[in-house]
Amino acid sequence: MNTYDIIMKKRDGYILDKDEIVYMVDGYTNGEIPDYQMSAFLMAVFFQGMNHEETTMLTMAMADSGDRLDLSKINGIKVDKHSTGGVGDKTSLIVGPILASLGVPVAKMSGRGLGHTGGTIDKLEGIPGFCTSISEEDFIKQVNETGLAIVGQTANLAPADKKIYALRDVTATVDNVSLIAASIMSKKLAAGADAIVLDVKVGSGAFMKTLEDARLLAKTMVAIGTLAGKDTTAVITDMNEPLGNMVGNILEVEEAVLCLQGKGEKRLMEVSKVLAAYMVLAAKKAECYDDAMRLVDDAIASGKAYDKLKEFVRAQHGDVVYLDDMEKFDKATYSKVIKGKDLFDANTSIFDMQATDCKKAYLIACNNQEIGMTSLVLGGGRETKDSVIDLTVGIKLLAHLGDLIKEEDEVAILYGNDEEKINAAYKRFVHAYTLSLENVFNNQIIYEVITKNEI
Repeated sequence: MNTYDIIMKKRDGYILDKDEIVYMVDGYTNGEIPDYQMSAFLMAVFFQGMNHEETTMLTMAMADSGDRLDLSKINGIKVDKHSTGGVGDKTSLIVGPILASLGVPVAKMSGRGLGHTGGTIDKLEGIPGFCTSISEEDFIKQVNETGLAIVGQTANLAPADKKIYALRDVTATVDNVSLIAASIMSKKLAAGADAIVLDVKVGSGAFMKTLEDARLLAKTMVAIGTLAGKDTTAVITDMNEPLGNMVGNILEVEEAVLCLQGKGEKRLMEVSKVLAAYMVLAAKKAECYDDAMRLVDDAIASGKAYDKLKEFVRAQHGDVVYLDDMEKFDKATYSKVIKGKDLFDANTSIFDMQATDCKKAYLIACNNQEIGMTSLVLGGGRETKDSVIDLTVGIKLLAHLGDLIKEEDEVAILYGNDEEKINAAYKRFVHAYTLSLENVFNNQIIYEVITKNEI
């Protein structure tokens, strides 16, 4: 077996076997296969694709390239959740406590944010004292005692993925469903859960821009999980505008608290509850979706989920006083209110036919990636993995798609610690929305649910 033959075989559209895929992954991870040959292999995969079995074998080889977390000492069915990334997505902070309060163990390894997408670990570190690095022994002990632990990813979790992704990033081979799915699922499988619920985002703020692409990715990942022996479900959810009212690390922690108190923004509440319900089903705590949703609703309404959040934060040395009195959180120095007039001034063409001085228009579309970049400009994201983020900055949204906006209406508030950055962020934000004199927006949040029966 040699690298040249494997590259040529995939280039010509043939199906690779397990030994060939493991040979490529292990050889590249160990430094025996050079970048130029792995680049050629990735380009062959990019153009020829992989079937579900090949993609699963690639995923397993990447998962086996480093440590695997052994969760066998944790009681019960362990269910993990993964989001493909988006703006304002803080569902892990909401779903984890709900599940733990219902007796479903959640042992989660999460990453930090890079670019305009936020990371769960960064958000948790906005809680004074919260520790995101604990030993494996303490991690397992905490899940058994509390039902929930969230820690940063270990340095040696699926190292092949880290190395291969860096190469894909510079060789224009990122946008391939098999390679995307293998990257995501290799880390999930290495993390050791018994069942996985995937939140596949679609829209302007997501990696997958169309429902067709999101559906293909969801089906591919469900197929991988199923073939790997894991109960896997994917929920396709909207990311055409930020999820919830808050974008920014501490701001999103505050919003998660409100959700667990039953006072969250409706779209964020719906996504979080649907994900939680499918996790309850995967844990076999309910026989049908409706029963699972009733359990989720009760966990929130009774206060059990919020109490579990505080228990979890306390277990990882966070100060729960900040959760009960969120005014104690550090605040940004400056704020800038954006009004309807600011959006109208940036979108003057829609009023050419309106013979009135009283301007009003509907928000019908959002370049959500630009909203994420607005947060990045304020200092709330990382341009490189070594960037230091400002946990206090961010955006509060006061209007959503489908809303009718008048000149004097407040649309959003920008929070920052640098006036120049706020002004730069303002210029990006006001051009992120599309306005119309007619409301043509379809306010859908849950598109489809993909199970093993749909693949």
